[in-house]
Amino acid sequence: MVRRMSEIHDTDAGKSAAAVPEPGSEGRWFGFKPVDPREKAGLVRQVFDSVAERYDLMNDLMSGGVHRLWKAALIEMIRPRAGMVLLDVAGGTGDIAFRFLDAGGSQVHVCDINESMLRVGRDRAINRGTLAGIDWITGDAMHLPVASRSVDAYTIAFGLRNVTGIDEALKEAHRVLKPGGRFFVLEFSHVVVPGLREVYDAYSFTLLPKIGRMVAGDEAAYRYLVESIRKFPDQDNLARRIAAAGFGQVRVRNLTGGIAAIHSGWRL
Repeated sequence: MVRRMSEIHDTDAGKSAAAVPEPGSEGRWFGFKPVDPREKAGLVRQVFDSVAERYDLMNDLMSGGVHRLWKAALIEMIRPRAGMVLLDVAGGTGDIAFRFLDAGGSQVHVCDINESMLRVGRDRAINRGTLAGIDWITGDAMHLPVASRSVDAYTIAFGLRNVTGIDEALKEAHRVLKPGGRFFVLEFSHVVVPGLREVYDAYSFTLLPKIGRMVAGDEAAYRYLVESIRKFPDQDNLARRIAAAGFGQVRVRNLTGGIAAIHSGWRL
């Protein structure tokens, strides 16, 4: 059912001849605004400090609620099992972590650079009675406070596009995974269905910031998030960078015509 509703398609990530973007180029942009890379993390932190209490609502608005199906597809690919340890990066509100535990996983480390996001996640865990099998870590995706070769799976959902150095984050993911561990990125991506791009752009740039102003009181934060999606590498470029970080069998799974995608790979 999830496969049909999410319009999921499997593709071979190695078919594109597109060039890999210059390493570190993402750090020079905050949405469409050029910035000093040393300032980007602070600017991103301000955005998520502003929207932390409404983050899940934000995802509903940005995806029309379909992000719930995308996350279900991600958990299906992870195949949680007893004894499995997950590191969920940029997962402060706990959405992926709770799904992982509910599906049978044993332990999840939630790592986020934003304390405000982690506070929301901890409160949610208390409210739902999830006190065992989960811990909360303040940390940067580019410098994870996690031991090498210590986790079975790594996820980052809707967070990689906000990282200053994507390639550094990918190398860190490779470092912390056990040999044979699985790597997953769920992220807004680039539309691949003809005709859908125009509709999606009209919604993203015209309606979404206005909805953000009315619902969350922060139009600028939502405008940044829309712009950050457009600056993010396309599916094939990201797949190449994941492979360059040392991962094998890199695959791309488009969701809803490429509005989002799941990239996956194995730690060799």
